[in-house]
Amino acid sequence: MRGVAASACTLRPGPPGAVRSKSNGPDRLSHLPTRPLSAPHLHLRRSPEPTHRRLPLMASSPSAAATGSGGSFPEMNSVDDFAAVTAPRGGGRVSVVGFGSLLSERSARSTFPELEGFRVAALRGFRRVFAHSAPIFFERGIAIEATKVRDSVATVREFSSLSVEPCEGELIVVTVFEIKEDEVPAFIEREHEFRFLAVVPEGLDGVPYANPAVVCARYSDEEYFQVRCKGSKEIYYQRYGRYNIDRIWRDDILPCRAYLRHCVLAAKNLGEPAYSNFLDHTYLGDRTTTIREYLATTGTGIMEEEPPESLKSRYGG
Repeated sequence: MRGVAASACTLRPGPPGAVRSKSNGPDRLSHLPTRPLSAPHLHLRRSPEPTHRRLPLMASSPSAAATGSGGSFPEMNSVDDFAAVTAPRGGGRVSVVGFGSLLSERSARSTFPELEGFRVAALRGFRRVFAHSAPIFFERGIAIEATKVRDSVATVREFSSLSVEPCEGELIVVTVFEIKEDEVPAFIEREHEFRFLAVVPEGLDGVPYANPAVVCARYSDEEYFQVRCKGSKEIYYQRYGRYNIDRIWRDDILPCRAYLRHCVLAAKNLGEPAYSNFLDHTYLGDRTTTIREYLATTGTGIMEEEPPESLKSRYGG
């Protein structure tokens, strides 16, 4: 696949304030129309963009207020910064947005056994993209990097997982759930290469949630090396280099097959609108090819492939 660079997506700050959503609790998409829907047809009332307010971030992290490639979404760089998304009356819990494997409640509970309030929501102003090199797929033996010879020689790289990135006009169906505040350090460590952004999801009625949530968004290789790896080649090697990954964020890789199948099944389990939204608003690294198009062409057969026996539960939707 030849990658096409993403075009810049300009985000508009919306009006301040948010109203507690009546859907800020467990829900499914069963009451929405079941025909294939594009994002604007999810019948979610047009509401302020998630950029409608800048959350107070802890002064202990001066760089946290600089949103960088996070657009106008507040960025969090330390455990202290996560205080900005801790529910004031939520018993010290932090809301997390799931957009890939965490669309599966089973997967979410395997990662966060004590999570609460797993529910379906919408996130406005973001798109899902397969442009993230994931070392976990190499560890589990499901990454593919091979040279195929047909009419010409081509290297096939199938080891991408999902991330999200700001993009005006997009809307994705996600899940939201709460984790304990003391789980945040492990969460940051596990999602080490992502940019943590504070966002405001919407309930299925289109009303923004009263409390913000954290989403793992696209970072950049330069920032990751300088900030998270502290400029250390050894740290980078231990996390990525030993898998021969020299770039994390790239547009020339395809989805890990078992992971993609898992995400599609998880979205399908949430209902037809979530399923169609995933197929039509999740993109390859070219930011043009949708997953629906990919599965009908180059990726045909992926949904019929069973994961390895040891991973059937983990990647079973």
